[in-house]
Amino acid sequence: MAAGAAALASACSPFAAINLLVPKSGYAVHRALAFGSDPRQKLDIYVPTNAKGPMPVLLFLYGGGWQGGSRTDYLAFGQAFSSAGMVVAVADYRLYPQVKFPGFVQDAAGALAFLHDHAAQYGGDPNRIFVSGHSAGAYNAVMLASEPKFIEAKGGRLGWIRGVIGLCGPYDFLPMSDPVYVEMFHGTNNLESMPTNHVNGVRQPMLLATGTADTTVDQGNTDRMADKLRSFGSEVKVIKYHGTGHVGIILSLVPGFRKMTSLRQDMIDFIRSH
Repeated sequence: MAAGAAALASACSPFAAINLLVPKSGYAVHRALAFGSDPRQKLDIYVPTNAKGPMPVLLFLYGGGWQGGSRTDYLAFGQAFSSAGMVVAVADYRLYPQVKFPGFVQDAAGALAFLHDHAAQYGGDPNRIFVSGHSAGAYNAVMLASEPKFIEAKGGRLGWIRGVIGLCGPYDFLPMSDPVYVEMFHGTNNLESMPTNHVNGVRQPMLLATGTADTTVDQGNTDRMADKLRSFGSEVKVIKYHGTGHVGIILSLVPGFRKMTSLRQDMIDFIRSH
């Protein structure tokens, strides 16, 4: 588990080198919109050029072990879903060592609050906001929906989220032994740091996806999160892509690689059905 957690720091930003593959037409990008005062508290919003609103809104939080990543690496994500008629936001958030848990989750709540307040300006429907993430970003997204206090601290409520999509997320990975993660999450066995331990009632519908070849985040995280949600009557769908690894799952959203998995269509179907 420690090796898997450590690998999160280096495995989760494949898009910087492949942005050249992404079509530049069909959408407009509104860059570096601030949802807080810190330089890391910014997001980019992708708006379909010819779509008519109000459109569903999809917030994406990238991975990087809570230690790295940039919204500018994820042009492919913005294009993948703006081309399906959605307003897409890709958000940065503060990272370790600048912040420890729960700073990055608080920033996810800040990005959500910004979208709730401003989505209509970009043709989005503030009543249809979906939160998604990959790896560490999936943790942020799922924690945001598991523990309502983070949204409530921004003046909101859990109902601001219509649904959650978690990709290869670490939702239940105690105990920790890596010194960085022990410090980041305030101890080797801090139960409050795990999303699974914050589910105490019905939560928003979730799509939890992972790959059977993921050696970075054990797919048992997805299984245990799904089991906890179901135990309280929450709607959850689990998809495991055979032979797909930790980076492969997010890479499969890039034009030219979409035959690797059905992830893009599965996400579109989930959003449209809710």
